[in-house]
Amino acid sequence: MIAIVDYNMGNLASVRNAFNVLGEQVVIESNPEKLAQYDRIILPGVGAYGDAMEHLKTNGMDEAVRQYAQSGKYVLGICLGMQLLFDSSEEFGITAGLGLIPGRVVAFDSSRFHTPLKVPHMGWNRMQTHGHPLFEGLNEGHYLYFVHSYHALCEQKEHSIGETVYGYEFTSAVARDNVMGIQPHPEKSHENGLRLLKNFITL
Repeated sequence: MIAIVDYNMGNLASVRNAFNVLGEQVVIESNPEKLAQYDRIILPGVGAYGDAMEHLKTNGMDEAVRQYAQSGKYVLGICLGMQLLFDSSEEFGITAGLGLIPGRVVAFDSSRFHTPLKVPHMGWNRMQTHGHPLFEGLNEGHYLYFVHSYHALCEQKEHSIGETVYGYEFTSAVARDNVMGIQPHPEKSHENGLRLLKNFITL
């Protein structure tokens, strides 16, 4: 069974609905003591990094997610949830993250844009992937839906399994063994998003 981690920062209903479309039973779980009983967990998130980490720490969910990841079971972070997997974020000052993937989260650097672009990066964009099973069977172009102002910088290149161009190329999907993350929203990405979630279910 899959648990969606509830820490008062996620688009929980839409993520759950996407799994329901796939016929997969999921549980929204706010009790860190119960996390270990699930086969897989989803860490969603929308909002500010610092607030998210504070909510995770409130009842010890941060440590529960770390222990779950160390158990070898599959973890998938979505959008802000992916960013929380990293060591830290520069959003509104430096905030420590879960430390499951080496690297940090930074703001888009508009000085590197070749043409004027608005931040946040919002809308459909293409992800270049590297053969990871999470992306098996996605439609040509791998277009997914993004909404974000910050992006990840992997300390080790091999942890980046997907890149997207918005002004410049940035990491949009990561994996370190059983811990994975995607910057776009699969629950808003129609057929490709559902396929990605189905792949996560069947890993």
